[in-house]
Amino acid sequence: MSETKKFYPCIFLNHRNACTGFTDDTVVDEDPVRLAKRYCSGHADGLIVFDQSRGDREHDAAIDILRVICSEVKIPVIAAGNIRRLEDVKKLLYAGCGMAALNFSRQDNIDLAAEAAARFGKERIAACYRATDAIYENRDLICSNISQMILVDEKVIPEALQIREVPVILSLPDVSLDKIMEFFTHENVTGITGNAVNENVDELLSIKQLLTENGVDVQIRRAVFAWEDFRKNADGLLPVVVQEDATDEVLMVAYMNEEAYETTIRTGRMTYYSRSRKQLWVKGETSGHFQYVRSLYGDCDMDTLLARVDQVGAACHTGHHSCFFQEDLPDHAGVRTNNPQKVLQQVYEVIEDRKRHPKEGSYTNYLFDKGIDKILKKLGEEATETVIAAKNPNPTETVYEMADYLYHMMVLMVEKGLTWEDITAELARRE
Repeated sequence: MSETKKFYPCIFLNHRNACTGFTDDTVVDEDPVRLAKRYCSGHADGLIVFDQSRGDREHDAAIDILRVICSEVKIPVIAAGNIRRLEDVKKLLYAGCGMAALNFSRQDNIDLAAEAAARFGKERIAACYRATDAIYENRDLICSNISQMILVDEKVIPEALQIREVPVILSLPDVSLDKIMEFFTHENVTGITGNAVNENVDELLSIKQLLTENGVDVQIRRAVFAWEDFRKNADGLLPVVVQEDATDEVLMVAYMNEEAYETTIRTGRMTYYSRSRKQLWVKGETSGHFQYVRSLYGDCDMDTLLARVDQVGAACHTGHHSCFFQEDLPDHAGVRTNNPQKVLQQVYEVIEDRKRHPKEGSYTNYLFDKGIDKILKKLGEEATETVIAAKNPNPTETVYEMADYLYHMMVLMVEKGLTWEDITAELARRE
């Protein structure tokens, strides 16, 4: 069972907030998605989300938060807590979680494991557990239906590692390199989670480097190029062009010195050098509009860096999404792009604007005024007309009808508060 050792930050969801722990409701962040993006921006290997909701309504709200987290972070998410039936497992996996972790302090969940593994595959089922007689009495069932165990009792670690056939993630309260190395000597201990990881998430690269030096196999996201490989300007700085990964939009240009470059790689958050203030600055540290690194590219002369990022909020201090909003040479005759993603987004934004700012005589506003039943009726009619047009040998009619269908579908999306990001994220997850 020799596996690369991994680090999992964790989030405790309670009343839609991220809290400190199982028994501590102190709010860490009122925006769990924002916290998840911070935790997962650098060198974390996965994320564990413990749902501590009470009641079905709060549980459904937690699943909605999980769905957004799964679409926003780029590492595997394990969902744990408040799983009582097969339908809960299905909802979590369909939300994008890589695994659903059953609470094995409940005998009915131990029994549920076999049904869940048969339906969704053993590799999608994990278990949270404590060292109890019930765990060891169900050893065969666990080994047959569980692919990951998460030990949530920090006081009984040595006794809890007796089931060696299944990999274990340990929850630790604080970081001690000696302790981590000691636990990682157990072959079936493959990961660390808990506040030990949460409180040191920005230092995971340093921790992993120390573990590597001591012979522990960990996964490190390394930059191919060292600072010395780049050609700097006369001030010893490197220009950085920042591009949004999701849209390809150019957001801004800034500069890095060596410390900013190394900090960016270490933390996963874009860090620059301010030429006016003569100091480092983390993008978003004041505004909350962080930029999380997706990838870095050097240009052909190695004198400019391209950073593709996930942008939170606006990139520009003026409130514009991009710093490049002052049009100098207008687009030729105002022709709009044929880029499919941008066209769909542009049309969506027009529809959204009509809903916010009604315009007399607007067909779009007519649909909104008539309500959901009228929108659905028109969508059904356009779907039928698309089917009829597709039977015609002339493809042009099909193009017309599909365009009508897509328009009415976007009206429905705006009415329901859905965005193209919601749809494309779901398609990406399925891929």
